[in-house]
Order: sequence, then C-alpha cells, then structure tokens
Amino acid sequence: MDGSAEAAATRTRSLQISPGDLEAAHLDDLIREIEQRSLYYYQEKNKSLRARYVYGTIFLIINLCAWFIRDYAQKALALLPRKNVSSCGPEGSDCFHTLGVLRVSLGCFIFYLVMFLSTWNTRKLHEFQNSWHSNYWSFKFLLLVLAMVASFFIPQLYIQIYGEIARVGAGIFLGLQLVSVIEFITWWNNYWMPHDQSKHSCSFGLVMSTVFYIGSVSGIAVMYYFYAACVLNMFFISCTVVILTVMMVMSLHSKVKNKGLLSSGIMASYIVFLCWSAIRSEPLHTKCNAQTQNGHTDWVTILSFLIAIGAIVMATFSTGIDSESFRFEFRKDEAKEEEDIPYSYGFFHLVFSLGAMYFAMLFISWNLSHSSREWSIDVGWTSTWVKIVNEWFAAAIYLWKLISPIVRQPRVYEQPQPTAAEVDR
Repeated sequence: MDGSAEAAATRTRSLQISPGDLEAAHLDDLIREIEQRSLYYYQEKNKSLRARYVYGTIFLIINLCAWFIRDYAQKALALLPRKNVSSCGPEGSDCFHTLGVLRVSLGCFIFYLVMFLSTWNTRKLHEFQNSWHSNYWSFKFLLLVLAMVASFFIPQLYIQIYGEIARVGAGIFLGLQLVSVIEFITWWNNYWMPHDQSKHSCSFGLVMSTVFYIGSVSGIAVMYYFYAACVLNMFFISCTVVILTVMMVMSLHSKVKNKGLLSSGIMASYIVFLCWSAIRSEPLHTKCNAQTQNGHTDWVTILSFLIAIGAIVMATFSTGIDSESFRFEFRKDEAKEEEDIPYSYGFFHLVFSLGAMYFAMLFISWNLSHSSREWSIDVGWTSTWVKIVNEWFAAAIYLWKLISPIVRQPRVYEQPQPTAAEVDR
C-alpha cells in the first residue's frame, strides 16, 4: 500500500514539471550541441591549415628529387646493376637531365591535378572533400608514388609534348604570382596609408615608401656600375629607370594621392629585383655576363641554388593560399560562415600543379634541347627574357591597377546655366 502511494506521488511530481524547466533543459541541449559543432569545425579547420604545410613539404621534396635526377642520378645509376627501361632509352639516358626533370614534374603535376579535380568544389568543413584534403595521407602518398613511377614509363615523345605544355603552364603560374604579389602590396598600402589618414599610420607609410624608393635607386646605381658591360644590359636597366619614373609620377598624381605612394615604392623595389635577377640569369662566357658568374661551384653558388629552391616553394605556397585575390571560389564581400573552409582547396592544388610546371622550366632554364649546368637554376637567354617580360608585365598590371579607378570614374556633366531671358520667363 505504501509502495503504490509513493509511485503515485512520483508520477504526480513528474506531471508537475513546469514548461520553464523543459525550455531550460532544451536550451542546455541546444547550447551543448552548438559547442560540440563549433569544436568540430575548429578541429577540422586546424587540420586543413596544417595540411597546407604537408603539401608544401611534399612539393619541396619533389623539387629536391628533380634536382638530384638532373645532376646526379645518372652517376648513381652507374654504380647499380644495369636495367633497361624501354621508355628511358639506352642506358636510361632519357630519364635523366632535362627529360628526368620533366618526368618528375609530370608526376608531381598528375598528383596535384588529381587533388584539384577531387577538391575544387569543396565549400563546407563537413563535406567529404574536406576530409580527403586533410586526411588519408597514406593513400595520397601511395598515389604520389604511383604517379612518379608511371611518369618514367611514358615514351619520350609524350614527355617532350608535356615540356611544351609546361612552358604555357609556367607562364600562367607567373601571371598568378604577379597578381598575388600586387594584391599583397595593395593591401599593405591600404593598411599603412588609410583613407582617414591616421597620423601614426601615414607617417610610417611615408617613411617606408621613402626607404623603398631609396633602395630602388641604389639598386639601379649598383646595376649600372657592375652590369652595364653591354648594350643589352644598358637597355634593361634604362627601361627599369623609365618604369620607376612613370610609377613615381603616377603615385604623386592629385587623384591618386597617398593611395599609391607606399605601394609604388614597394613595387619599384620588386621591379628592380626582377631586372637584377634577369641580368644574373644571362648565360656564362658572354660579354654581358662578365661580372655576374665565375662558372665554378662554390658555397655561394650552392647557397644561392638552395635559396632559389626555397623561393620556388614559398612562391607556390603563398600564391596557392591567396585564392581571394582571384575571386575564383570566394567573393571578398561575402561573409564567411563558421562551417566554411578556410581557403579554396581546388585553387590551392591548381596552383601547385602549375608550380610543378614552373619548377621544371626553372631547372631546365626553359630550354628543352640541352641540360643545365650542375647547381645552376634558371640560367640562359630564355630565362633572362622571361624575367624581363615578367618585369614589364608586372609594371603594366600595377599601373593599370593604379589608374583604373580614375579611368573608370564616371564623368559629372554640369547642367547648362539658364539665360537671363529664360529666368525672366
């Protein structure tokens, strides 16, 4: 009897739970669910950000493999039992030097192209493509090895065709890199030279623009002193002087004002660097290159080579994560949501696939007919002219970006003033 009374009392108390208690319990569950979802997105986003460095490290290792195959693989193979591979020709000659670099580049290109095709439409962190981009490293490592091995069984004719295509892909990569650099320079200028003209920010921007301009002029003077050994170099340096003058005049235009002052100074330094790099790429044993290279492999040459490889990887990496500058998959005026991916995976892998073509061209100096010297990179007349054209193209893009708001600005037409007779009427 007592047990039945206690059970009835329990049922009565359960029926007496207020709606407020139910709402509070539901609210607690909702908050817990939101926190768990936020934690999940946070972890997935961190995985995605860490994955960028893994892909960059893979790209660096592939660059080092291409260098080894170009310079030392044939010597190493001589120490091993001879094995003939039909696609590599007699003694494996078609798998080393220039063709070996192209084969490694092709394997790298295939890997990143597969990653691009499998991730290009990724939008949210909960999609499978996000997990594929950030996980499954064992499977992706196997995919990379298969792509590399398969490229060494492709006939020589197709490798040469790929080399011609790689020239175009490398040119596209250079264009993307230029846009990324100019966008970064513009962002830095807007940060330090804001429209409200904060005293601290503008002062720093003016000082930095002065420093960059002084550095650019000093660089021009050094190039005139050391590298003006032939008419061609005089032409390159003089063209750079003209470009710097035009940029300075445009940045001081009344309608541009401080919007282009700092950016033009940074861009001037970048253009001077491209001119210097072009002159340094001139081939050995020529009148123009009397002061630039000694033809011997020393620690300076090795250090310069390693720095150049690091620059290739950094340029590819920085351009790959800068998808917003190109507005392929994102819009700058579009608000980011919590579940959105932190950067465009498809564009990231597309840039790395083009970067595979770019490093191949640098290792073979854009020339498919002969092999490069040991510990050299991007040396030859083709490399020189590619950098000079790159310099001119960069200047043209920047100047257009500087004046385009003025050109596109709608004209304001004044209304004709009424005559005295019209006023009387």
